[in-house]
Amino acid sequence: MLRYLLSKLPSVLLVLVATSIIAFVLPRLAPGDPASTIAGPDATPEQIGEVRARLGLDQPALAQYFTWLFGVFRGDLGMSYIFNRPVTELIGARIGSTVELALLAAILLIIIGLGLGILGGSVRSRGGRVAVDSVNTLLIAIPAFLVGLLLIVLLGVVWPVLPVSGELSLFENPSLGIQYLILPALALGLSQAPSVARLLQTTMLTTRGEDFVDLAVAKGASPTRVTFRHVFRTSLGASVVAIGLRIGDLFGGAVIVEAIFARNGLGQLAVQAVNMRDYQLLQVLIMGVVLIAVISQLLTEIALSALDPRVRLDA
Repeated sequence: MLRYLLSKLPSVLLVLVATSIIAFVLPRLAPGDPASTIAGPDATPEQIGEVRARLGLDQPALAQYFTWLFGVFRGDLGMSYIFNRPVTELIGARIGSTVELALLAAILLIIIGLGLGILGGSVRSRGGRVAVDSVNTLLIAIPAFLVGLLLIVLLGVVWPVLPVSGELSLFENPSLGIQYLILPALALGLSQAPSVARLLQTTMLTTRGEDFVDLAVAKGASPTRVTFRHVFRTSLGASVVAIGLRIGDLFGGAVIVEAIFARNGLGQLAVQAVNMRDYQLLQVLIMGVVLIAVISQLLTEIALSALDPRVRLDA
């Protein structure tokens, strides 16, 4: 495994360098100037120029990029233009909320995705399969923000059983914190689960036509054993890849979900950074999302090799 990770290191570094360029250039393509925001609406051009000089925004773009990049390599993520606080401190204060949301959403994604996939790949009746396909199609068609709004209406207004806004850390009060977390995590997980379910269902239906499955049935294996021991286990590899990709997308989807449920996480911080043109903060958040996606992909490949002996990491 160590040899595999070392072989992937050059490509990971290349992806991160390319991402750093995109993260640096992309926010600056949007109209607006953080110096004007900081100086205020009534500031004179001279005052705005002084703010730009203080922030280093008067330097050539290439110099700004390398100054920021070398700082990242040293562990210095820079200072937020707007909040005037270290970016590390701002992210550290918010990351717990987003991690809690993403972890519970990932658990629900796996449970719902695999559950629907197994059900769709096991049901033999036409009516049952149509019902599962309809549920998958409906969930695929509904975006995360609409799922969140429907959950707020159903479980927060019509049948008020869970809080629909705010948050409380699980470390402070686990029983109450989970109540604040269920609805946003469910909205986020439900939006990603159908793609996993559809892939698993298709793979299981294909696997049922293989010779080794017919042999297991001929030997008298029970339907449950055939489904889980032979069909599901063989079909799980493709689902693991899909789960890894979807988990990487959870942090992107958290931006919208946190706004709907008024959670004070990295998603809300990213929205504030975009609105106020806080380049330093936004660059690091973009890099962080890509880094999480890369790590998720590496862990997915490792898990896939553990499940399927035909997949070799050193191949």
